[in-house]
Amino acid sequence: MKVIVLGAGVIGVTTAYQLARAGHDVTVIDRQPAAALETSFANAGEVSFGYCSPWAAPGIPMKALKWLFMEHAPLILRPKLDRAMLSWMVRMLSNCTSARYALNKSRMLRLADYSRQSLAALRAETGIAYDERMQGTLQLFRTTQQLEASAKDVKALAADGIPYEVLDPAACVRVEPALGHVREKIVGGLLTPADETGDCFKFTQALTAKAEALGVTFLWNTAINGLDAEAGKIRAVMTARGRMAADAVVVALGSYSPLLVAPLGISLPVYPVKGYSLTLPIIDAARAPESTVMDETYKIAITRLGERIRVGGMAEISGYTNDLAPARRRTLEHSVTDLFPGGDVSRASFWSGLRPMTPDGTPVIGPTKVQGLFLNTGHGTLGWTMSTGSARVISDLVSGRKPEIDATDLAIARY
Repeated sequence: MKVIVLGAGVIGVTTAYQLARAGHDVTVIDRQPAAALETSFANAGEVSFGYCSPWAAPGIPMKALKWLFMEHAPLILRPKLDRAMLSWMVRMLSNCTSARYALNKSRMLRLADYSRQSLAALRAETGIAYDERMQGTLQLFRTTQQLEASAKDVKALAADGIPYEVLDPAACVRVEPALGHVREKIVGGLLTPADETGDCFKFTQALTAKAEALGVTFLWNTAINGLDAEAGKIRAVMTARGRMAADAVVVALGSYSPLLVAPLGISLPVYPVKGYSLTLPIIDAARAPESTVMDETYKIAITRLGERIRVGGMAEISGYTNDLAPARRRTLEHSVTDLFPGGDVSRASFWSGLRPMTPDGTPVIGPTKVQGLFLNTGHGTLGWTMSTGSARVISDLVSGRKPEIDATDLAIARY
């Protein structure tokens, strides 16, 4: 089949690669001059198969109120007259129950574990390198309350067979030796040893080359103007280069996906939640992380990428804005220098990206009511983590095959 993939971030490129392996004639269209230049460019670098939780959780509404008055808040709200923002927030709040949290986390863990297997197979198949490490994620708790609250995550990990270890401060230091310098600041941690780290930009760029070798065509610097559907079936994509016919179209445009499909009567509850990152060179390896440490207090990930440290996190609900707020940089600098002062923040590059978030945390992967139109979006903070599994699921669905995992509750029909 002739398949067009819209978007060349990590989700779009992994999708194109799997579709090409399945024997399809694949074209990828993106407005940028190369792959992974938007949300996939400088994310936190964690590939967190175990540390995989929806933002909508019990207690979040009360925490959010407290965070509004914190200097280094993990959640920032810039309200505006935006119906989509209000609708998304209301739906997110409705998911902040114990029952919804357990259901959504189980879905996410299912897909994340499948992605773990898929990434390992892809790495073995292609041999691509991307500053990867396989040393786990350490969720670091500064308070006893945080440690006790992690019990619900431990329960979910155990139920889904995801490896984990609850650590005391001494064990945290054994996993991340640099924490020995700040041991008095931590009360414990939750280690998910199957987690990995890596540079998403390097990975996506390398996989783009592999996809091209399989025959995938990439059309860069090409604006996507709309979708052409007739009699309930997708026919073509309207672009700045003209009309491009297709048998199937996969929308992998992240936060911009809802804007494209809305004219077809598809209400996709994905909204941009901005994240920020710093990338800084390591000047003292003894005070730098070995893998990923998630600073639970600020919801910030501190990740080792080769000879660099990537510091990423926060959730800013402010619409489609990519400005770089100085206050957000100060929060990132505070977290990393407080725990790992082995990087040079004076030489750090500051970045922001729009994460495509669903109100329940689970991405939207699967068919739509328009025949031949598929969605692969809404991965939020976990696009890098879930990319390879999502790509295999959507490739199977486009090809008319049953996916290797249950994907029925991943599609937009769940809404």
